Parts: sequence; structure tokens; C-alpha cells
Amino acid sequence: MTSRSPDFDKRQDHWDAAYMVRGIESVSWFQEEPRISLELFDVLGIKTHAAVIDIGGGASPLVDRLLRRGYKDLTVLDVSRAALEAARLKLPADAPVTWIHQDLLAWQPDRQYDVWHDRAVFHFLVDPGDQALYRKLLQSALTPDGVVVLATFAPDGPEYCSGLPVGRYSASSLAAVLGQTFTIVEERREIHTTPAGVRQPFTWIAARVASA
Repeated sequence: MTSRSPDFDKRQDHWDAAYMVRGIESVSWFQEEPRISLELFDVLGIKTHAAVIDIGGGASPLVDRLLRRGYKDLTVLDVSRAALEAARLKLPADAPVTWIHQDLLAWQPDRQYDVWHDRAVFHFLVDPGDQALYRKLLQSALTPDGVVVLATFAPDGPEYCSGLPVGRYSASSLAAVLGQTFTIVEERREIHTTPAGVRQPFTWIAARVASA
């Protein structure tokens, strides 16, 4: 299920403008290959029958790379229609991908997923209430043995992105965000180089739902 949040149009316009003004391959978060995402999928041993949701996936090449690996149950959620359309046009019409055009904080999952992937969405949620809602969504959307791949700006990363304030996290502070419900399996540090040549430190974690 989905519902339209009061801020949906504002957020959609902001991110649509970012893609349309700068271009899909010129936004600061663009990467040619989602290398660390795929490496952490391997670390977690995610099988090709797993149900995967990419939060804020937009025009990321991750869904394309997962299709090449044989994944058959993929979902991409993004508030930007422009980003989703750009991604959709790169794939065959019959690709097994569900596209959800929605504001994450207004989304109500109607199924569960084995994998929650989020590269650079959570760090935009600087309000504690939004962070709490994110955790609630994550927990409700994951299967009992689900896994999370999460990336944010590192403590020495930028304080703003696309004109918006962001949070900055270490692996331990991201683990604290997830809470004791999850067990951290792997952590990484990445220096992402933007299309403009700016170096941005990222923190990555891979985690499993903790056994009861």
C-alpha cells in the first residue's frame, strides 16, 4: 500500500530537478559500478531467488547488475519519477522489477523482502522522528531472516548534499541506529569520487536480523 504524504510533491520536485538539471550521470551520487553493494551481497550470501528492495535506487545501475546475476524479484523505490523512468528505460520491458514511485516515509509495505539495500537515503533523514519511522519501516518490510546493506556519509563526509543537510555515521553509529534487532556482519569505508571529481567518504554496513 502507498499513501501520498503532504511533502511528496516538494520532495519529488527537488529530486526530479537534481536529475534533470545535472543529468543522470552527473549527479554527485552517480557511480558507474555498484561495486561495494555487490561485494556485500556476496558477503551475505544472498541467493538469486531473494526478494530485494533498493531504497532510493532511482537511476542506480544496481538493479541492472542484479538482473545480470540472475535475480528475479527486484523492487526499486524512489520519490523521483525522472530517476525511475531513466532506470526503467535501460531495462527490457519484461524485466522482473517492480517500480514504486513513492516518498519512503509515506510508504506502507504490502509484502516483505529478504534484502533491504539503501545507498545514501538514510543520511538525509536528520529528524529523529523520521529516523524512527525509517527503522519501523525497515523492520516491518524485512523477513524474519532478512539482511540489510546500508551506506551513509562517513563522519568526515560532507555536511550537505544536493542542498540538503545530511547525517554522518561511523559503522558503530549505524549499528546503533539499527539496534539489537540486527547483527553486523561486515563494515566498509569507501571514498566515492563524484563525476565532478570530489572525494566523499562513505560508511557501509551489512547486517542480518538477529536470531531470537
